[in-house]
Formats: sequence, C-alpha cells, structure tokens
Amino acid sequence: DDTLGEASFEKAESALQKEAVTRALSKAGKTPDEVDFSLAGDLLNQCIGSSFGLRSLNMPFIGLYGACSTMALSLGLASMLVDCGAARVTAASTSSHFCSAERQFRLPLEYGGQRTPTSQRTATAAGASVVEKKQSGKPAVDAVTIGRITDLGIKDANNMGAAMAGAAYDTINRHLLATGTSPADYDVIYTGDLGQVGSELMCELFRRDGTEISHKHKDCGLMLYDREKQDVHAGGSGCGCSASVLCGHILPQIAEGKLHRVLFAATGALMSTTKVQQGESIPGISHLVEISDAL
Repeated sequence: DDTLGEASFEKAESALQKEAVTRALSKAGKTPDEVDFSLAGDLLNQCIGSSFGLRSLNMPFIGLYGACSTMALSLGLASMLVDCGAARVTAASTSSHFCSAERQFRLPLEYGGQRTPTSQRTATAAGASVVEKKQSGKPAVDAVTIGRITDLGIKDANNMGAAMAGAAYDTINRHLLATGTSPADYDVIYTGDLGQVGSELMCELFRRDGTEISHKHKDCGLMLYDREKQDVHAGGSGCGCSASVLCGHILPQIAEGKLHRVLFAATGALMSTTKVQQGESIPGISHLVEISDAL
C-alpha cells in the first residue's frame, strides 16, 4: 500500500521516514531523548516529509536539502558533529516517495504521460543511521567530502543522470586527490542514483583523465531495481534510493566483514519546477562519505 494507511502520499512519506528513524534508534539501543541532533531532508517543498515525519520524536532538528544527495549530506554532517565533540549521538535520515515527487516535480499520475528512456523512477523508500563515537565492529565514517555545485547545462527534467554525472565525477575525483588514494584502494565506489545514463557519463569523464573506475563502480539507482523485470527506464532515483541501499545493504555488508572500505557518493539534481519553467539549467551536486569497518 503506497499510502501506508495515510490520507495522502506526502503523509505516507513522512510515516516512512519516521519508521526508518525509529527502527535505526531501536537497533542502536537509543531513545529520541538521547539524540543531540537529528539531520534530515527530502525532496518536498520546505522538507515537509522530514519535519512532519519527525516532529513527534521531539529531537533537536536540522533540516537539510541536498536533493537526492541528502543521505550522504546528513550522514557526513552528523559524523562531523560527533567527531568535533558538538554531539554524542546524532541521527541522519532522508526519504522519497514516487507519487509525492511526481506530483511536485512533473505531472499528476492521473495524466498518464509517457516517460522518456532517460527518465528514472523515484524510489518509495527511506533510510536512517545513528552516529556516535567509533566503536569496534561497526561501520565508521573516516572522511567526508562536501560537494560543489556543478552545472553541465542540462535542461531536460527527465534526464537527471546526465545532470548529476559531472557532480559525482568532481566530488569523487577531489576526494581521491585529497586523500592520495585511487579506485584500487576501495572495495566499491558507490554513486547515489546516476542510473544507466549518468553512470556511463561519469565513467567516461574519468576515462578522459586516464582513470578507469567502472570495475569498482556501482550505482544505487541500478542496484535497487531490476531494469529487465521492472519498468524503471534508466534506473532508480530519489533521496530514498541511495539511502535505502546504504542503510539496508552497504552498511550491513561492512558490519559483516564482506566489505572493508567503500566510497558512498550520493548525487542530487538541484531542480526547481519554477526554474525549469523559466528555462534554467539543472545544477547537480554530490556529497561523499568514506566508510570502513572500524578496527
């Protein structure tokens, strides 16, 4: 039931994010009263998916907007708050909902418009992580690279992968240079939701620099769905896409020792319906967290 028993898709998204945060706190053995800061955001105007979803938990709230890169943004900032001693326990979360996103950014579902081959399906999903001081046996955030706004001049609102590819390339490349590492130093380099089109473009940008990244690269937008069996066109997207893959798949694999060191570069298209209608291009951004198994 894509309404989760709620009266609207927007309320359903709020319920989804609250459920993710509540479950994360339960797994961490924490209560909302123990959380110093909750960092969250979503795709809806004024981040109502997060604020309305988390209001009953009564945690100090920092609202964020990084479009579909919000999971990496919230997790990175939550980690920095803990690392610098400003907080003991933080919660990082985000969500998206196919129907609420379509209603806001494109057309009412009832319209039945045909989707282009480059379009991606917004995931109805949420993810949440609880962050505290490094503990043995639990995944650890070792480094954070904050993204820069990158604009390749893409104006097609149905081609988010192309709009975000340059941002993913820029952030990952800057992280490799700053840390003195190469793709070979990581088990996997994950991007948020570039989909098939954006993934191919990003890998091509690295090849122009003489770096082959495709053998290490995986995209959450291509992992969440089976494109041969599910009609998602170029792949998945939305804040909940990379958030659910990170929290439900990547972090457990690190905790189980199946992965040891990864890059998670969530990607976002900083799209506004108002700006698109005014003929503006769609800038992209990508925030990155380096995660390892804490020894």
